[in-house]
Amino acid sequence: MENVFKSGDIVCTKINPRKPLKVRLFARKVYYCDVLNKPNEKEEVYFEREIELYNPQRVDL
Repeated sequence: MENVFKSGDIVCTKINPRKPLKVRLFARKVYYCDVLNKPNEKEEVYFEREIELYNPQRVDL
């Protein structure tokens, strides 16, 4: 299985498109992400189907 997002890509979840995440690692079919510019936040883990590339101009909820 090829990962769509690479380490360092800025993504967001489909249910919260306004929260940017930075992909840290892809392992065992999940993406380990850090909240962008918030080093004290906990790491978040998502399946590929749950995330998409981050678009700061996105206005829909």
